Amino acid sequence: MKKLTLRFLSITLASFALIGFQSCSDDAKAGEGEALTQTELKTILNTDDIAGAADTTLAGLFAGNTAKTSTAKDGECYSAVYSETGFVATFNNCVLNGTDNVNGTVTVTYEAGEETASFTATYQDFYVGKIKITGTRTFEMSASSDQTSIIFSVVSNVSVEMEDGSVISENGTKTFGITFGDSLESAIFTLSGSWTVEADGNTYAVETLEDLQGNASCQYMTTGTMVVSKNGLAVTVDFGNGECDNTVTIIYPNGATEELTL
Repeated sequence: MKKLTLRFLSITLASFALIGFQSCSDDAKAGEGEALTQTELKTILNTDDIAGAADTTLAGLFAGNTAKTSTAKDGECYSAVYSETGFVATFNNCVLNGTDNVNGTVTVTYEAGEETASFTATYQDFYVGKIKITGTRTFEMSASSDQTSIIFSVVSNVSVEMEDGSVISENGTKTFGITFGDSLESAIFTLSGSWTVEADGNTYAVETLEDLQGNASCQYMTTGTMVVSKNGLAVTVDFGNGECDNTVTIIYPNGATEELTL
């Protein structure tokens, strides 16, 4: 059971890494008053990608642990101590799964059920390149009975310190879905949830109204809506009607709309 659980977790982490949310580049033309800018939308959508860089380092440890030994070591790169309920890994300038150099300690505890698996990763001054991640992320995964889809929920309570010293924190829950098709291009990705991001003195509360959805053949999310509340201003972000384009529509409380290019 343990081998199957570790294999399932590593496959899911690898699949999760395929989900990318393309972000914005320039500030929107806000006009008068408070507005949601392209840069802020980028922060909201990409915080999980930043923290996810740490998550992908775990996939190699899951895949590499055969449960035959209680310890593992890859030269001077990392050392890990395994138990029946998890492991503690210390990294020393590692490159795993194509990440930047990884340093620091992560403690992982996991549980396995008949149809679900979950684990909690606690990062302690954990560095991916020059980005420092501190806090916890809990993952719960389940697969459909026919193995054609995976549901992947992430509960985050993390802070991310960027190279320039700025700090971004995220708290809340996101649920990702992957429905596999006949090919990678036909795979469908979904995102739903409710989470809060704090950055640059602003607080952004995000809640999806309709699941965001995209597919592997398009670079952008193609449908779904979410509400973003910024310092008391609530706007709706509409990702479109299914067409593969590079725009979203911002809808302000007064009914005014603004199109942002991704």
